[in-house]
Amino acid sequence: MDDPPLPTDPSSAPKPPAKAGRWIALALCGALCAGAWGVWRGAIDVPPRFNPWAPLDVRAPPDWLTGFKLMRARRDPARCMAALAQTGMQFDAVPDRVTGPGCGFENAVRLRAAPVRFGAPLALSCPMALSFFLWERHALQPAAQAHYGQRVTGIEHLGSYACRNINRGTTADSGSRSRHATADALDIAALTLADGRRISVVNDWRDGDDASAPAAQLLRDAHRGGCRWFSGALGPDYNAVHRDHFHFETGGFGLCR
Repeated sequence: MDDPPLPTDPSSAPKPPAKAGRWIALALCGALCAGAWGVWRGAIDVPPRFNPWAPLDVRAPPDWLTGFKLMRARRDPARCMAALAQTGMQFDAVPDRVTGPGCGFENAVRLRAAPVRFGAPLALSCPMALSFFLWERHALQPAAQAHYGQRVTGIEHLGSYACRNINRGTTADSGSRSRHATADALDIAALTLADGRRISVVNDWRDGDDASAPAAQLLRDAHRGGCRWFSGALGPDYNAVHRDHFHFETGGFGLCR
């Protein structure tokens, strides 16, 4: 009678050469790089919606590439101005100039009109003006429609450009310069709805059970939208200085509080 076969030792089974796996990985990486290069150079036709190097379309519904395209526009003055021209907002370019130590304008505009009323013209950097439009269109108005069934027609602000520090000091050595000092910030204190209702940060921002009120929900959504469309968004939950407004800014370090 034949002896039963011995169990096979898995460790003795033949294995594919390690080099084969590395070559496959390198081939895939090369194909991806070649494809990306082809898209970037325009050799491969990709719809703008799926092309990360296509210009930012400010009116298109946001998708997974919108943030990347916005970042590229903020970093390139010509690209930023081209995107800003698509918005339909009325503005004039402001010549670059230094207005004090750590203060001044670079790639900035004088914003005269936008889809919402805001009073006197605003001095804003192009990246800030572009982010403001995207926030108003893709965050603020959808939130107003969701909670009130109508648009926000006006905003009340506490200013944009100001040659000052974060701690509101006025001398260059009394603290770090605020993003306001380079027209990269805007403080928003209140919203006006189409029916004339006024919603203010100081009166309508709520916590806990009170946060379920429509006004509080609208403000919460507006602030969350600011975290997406600006580099930094600060509100009443950050500190007492911001109890009555939202501080939105571009540039600097990302902060959502």
